Amino acid sequence: MSEYAKARELGEQAREQEWTRPSFAKQLFLGDLRLDLVHPVPSVPDEAAKRGEEFVRAVRRYLDAHVDPARIERDGVIPDEVVKGLAGLGAFGITIGEEYGGLGLPYLYYCRALMLVGSYCPALATLLSAHQSIGVPQPLKLFGSEEQKREFLPRCARGEISAFLLTEPDVGSDPARLSTTAVRDGDAYVLDGVKLWTTNGVVADLLVVMARTGKKISAFVVEGDSPGITVRRRNAFMGLRGIENGVTEFSQVRVPAKNLIGREGEGLKIALTTLNTGRLSLPASCAGHAKWAVKIAREWANARVQWGRKVGEHEAVATKIAFIAATAYALEAVSDLTARLADGEGSDIRIEAALAKLYATEMSYQALDELVQIRGGRGYETAESLAARGERGVPAEQMLRDTRINRIFEGSSEIMRLLITREAVDAHLTAAGELINPDSSRQERAQALKRAGRFYARWLPSLVTGAGQLPTAFSEFGPLATHLRFVERTSRKLARSTFYGMSRWQGRLEHKQAFLGRIVDIGAELFAMTAACVKAAEDEGDLGRRPLELADTFCRQARRRVDTLFDRLWDNSDDHDVRLARYVLDGRYSFLEEGILDPSIEGPWIGRPEGGENVRRKIR
Repeated sequence: MSEYAKARELGEQAREQEWTRPSFAKQLFLGDLRLDLVHPVPSVPDEAAKRGEEFVRAVRRYLDAHVDPARIERDGVIPDEVVKGLAGLGAFGITIGEEYGGLGLPYLYYCRALMLVGSYCPALATLLSAHQSIGVPQPLKLFGSEEQKREFLPRCARGEISAFLLTEPDVGSDPARLSTTAVRDGDAYVLDGVKLWTTNGVVADLLVVMARTGKKISAFVVEGDSPGITVRRRNAFMGLRGIENGVTEFSQVRVPAKNLIGREGEGLKIALTTLNTGRLSLPASCAGHAKWAVKIAREWANARVQWGRKVGEHEAVATKIAFIAATAYALEAVSDLTARLADGEGSDIRIEAALAKLYATEMSYQALDELVQIRGGRGYETAESLAARGERGVPAEQMLRDTRINRIFEGSSEIMRLLITREAVDAHLTAAGELINPDSSRQERAQALKRAGRFYARWLPSLVTGAGQLPTAFSEFGPLATHLRFVERTSRKLARSTFYGMSRWQGRLEHKQAFLGRIVDIGAELFAMTAACVKAAEDEGDLGRRPLELADTFCRQARRRVDTLFDRLWDNSDDHDVRLARYVLDGRYSFLEEGILDPSIEGPWIGRPEGGENVRRKIR
């Protein structure tokens, strides 16, 4: 079996196989707009909403009074007193149940708190989200034993910081290459290996560590101060300069067998399932970034005058402001909708959470890039430099740097598109997977042909007509009804395009990553359009027509992007691009590299630090 086949098999074994609850996004990719799954959105109980609002207000007061984001950017560290102050508010146990010492708040208010923190200090939002979304609390909530929950969750809620350790120097999104081992020795496991980019790892009290037990991967809770653990270095990055991200080495680290999460071999499944809700933190932070960009764009575009007019009144700038504002509204809608679906527990949100992460991280970066452009030279200048020469210290360039990692964190955009594609075409693979599998036997193909015939006989006719062709459909949404009719029509078109792609490329479809990426991007736009329309309809009662105006403009912009993506499904240069890339890799165009000097520091492309002191530190 090839390395690629091994990796694919490992991923298949780890993913959730069954769909026991409905999924709006899954049906959307199948050409079925199940608006009833998201409208009305599941509501939060009044008592929980009251406590959530009070908590967010408390966090806002604390940030305003005690947190200096410029100092964190300048010093490259979050002060210990800030961490302890937030712990005192319960910010490290927002979604941990009250029975374990946490606040037990809905995901909606976890996300709103992160939106607030992310708008003010992205590094601080990363500390909180890495601890709760992918650190110890979430996998234990989902897979931990009662004994583990009672032992570790109260510590997490009190502010003992946790981290998630999967990535290795030679392992990114391909866990089949994982080399860290956990060998059973009596009543313990002995861990050996190196983990890279351990966010919170430098200061973490508790670690979730993924290690190989035999041929499979398992998950463990590990005490951060265990003998044999060395934090070899604290990494420095383009942005998020305050995060405590390190390289962690395990050498004969003994971990009690009772700290195994779930069963042996379930580690990757635990990681993937944890991320279904864990990914909600990034869309929330991204919405905060975009909403901040609206504020700065509005204030600056009113204050700056060129050629006798405010710069915001010039069309070239006005279109950018409209994009930022409309996108900010949509990103908040996507974050709120996905969080409330998670709170409602009636839907399977694995695709929704992945779409929210993909879409929010891509679009918020575009919004901040446009903000820097609107600010011109001042957008490129640091906040400290601006303030030193007597102007408002707006950290636009810092926000752009800080948000760039979001397109890589917790699954790069490219990996997210592949993950979403796999889930979106699950119904097709269930019905006809053996038909396009080159390793299938003649009998398996014959059985698959019967299944496929039954599935497509029912499914294909449903893609011909729908509510999107009725002028009165979705009339309860008023002026936004036309956009929901577009979503309905386009979801069917998207499903047909996916089917055409499967028919054309069959087993080779999984390698047509550019095509599949566009399919996913179209689905993401349709999901965001739906979220914006649903939010505007809900907001209209309190805010009048203003939310409708934002949602309408966003949908108009999204429709143009969707049209372009459809055009590029079949009219593109993908094959030429792939061939050219292969030539580049083979050195055919090495002459392009003449006339330059490479400023890179010499060293291996993939390596690991050797020696040096342990840089792990304790929050005091």
